[in-house]
Amino acid sequence: MGMSLLAPPTYGLASPLTNAYARPDSLFTLLSRLNAPAVAPAALYRWIYVRRRFGRFLENLTITTPRRADGETKQAAVRACLNRWYWGHGSETANSMLIGSWGKDTRVRPSRDIDILFLLPSEVYWRFNGRPDNRQSQLLQEVKYVLGQTYSQTTLRGDGQVVSVPFSSTPVEVVPGFRCKDGSIIICDTNNGGRYNTSTAEAEAFELDASDRTWNGNTRALTRMMKQWQREKNVALKSFQLERLAIEFLQVWPFSRHDSFWYDWMIRDFFGYLIGRVNGYLFMPGTGEVIALGSEWLSRAQTAYRYALRACDYERDNYQALAGDDWQQIFGCAVPVLVS
Repeated sequence: MGMSLLAPPTYGLASPLTNAYARPDSLFTLLSRLNAPAVAPAALYRWIYVRRRFGRFLENLTITTPRRADGETKQAAVRACLNRWYWGHGSETANSMLIGSWGKDTRVRPSRDIDILFLLPSEVYWRFNGRPDNRQSQLLQEVKYVLGQTYSQTTLRGDGQVVSVPFSSTPVEVVPGFRCKDGSIIICDTNNGGRYNTSTAEAEAFELDASDRTWNGNTRALTRMMKQWQREKNVALKSFQLERLAIEFLQVWPFSRHDSFWYDWMIRDFFGYLIGRVNGYLFMPGTGEVIALGSEWLSRAQTAYRYALRACDYERDNYQALAGDDWQQIFGCAVPVLVS
């Protein structure tokens, strides 16, 4: 049972199957199976642990109810604090939106932080626009000061694009911004003397929702599992990059509309797809900004792909412990070894 690295799979083939419980042995044999006889009844009894394993895996990645409630309470209080100061009312939702994993529902337990995009009145923009030096840094320092009036016992931090409220349970990070007349949102960037960047948060959320609806909920599931791999193996890819790659992958994967019975193949083939994107680029929705993927993560993706190839073979033959051991080499103990 070697671990030799195979070439990444090719895509674009339509599935000849109609029975969700009968799969060809490999994506790589699809062409030869197109004119093959019907799948033997014995194949119906393969892959009996896949749904249970990945269902449990995703449950294990789900944030706990107490931690979710705590996070919702904290982010609502931060939004209300800023609304009182800048807008004259204490709404916990107005003039703001959750972004990042909490806004997109791609959280992985334990949640690292909660990101809020808070829209300031236009008068604040003009008040700072006439100032010399780094106006964006000065604006972030004001937001930090405002939050400090409520969270005086907490050491706040304001740099880059965010003001961080480092709660001990779930930190909250605030991205101040302004809604422009054309509907776009600009946010502060204090780096290199300061500037405003166009936010892609709304466009990212829109495309993720559209993909997830199109592909039977698989986009968020794949994103969450890949974020667990990122954490477990300290992979040099950001969460939003994995999300964008998941969206792209599912557009070309032949089984994108299938359910969790196909998740072992989805993971395997995603790693193959990822390997083929080394030193490639992503284009951010809304702005067209080009993001380089680099190659620092390549060896970890290749290792994960090798384990996934073997795990898929074990899943086919119902060797649940052997498959579980290999999945844990990718995802750690969040994915169960035994599920029966």
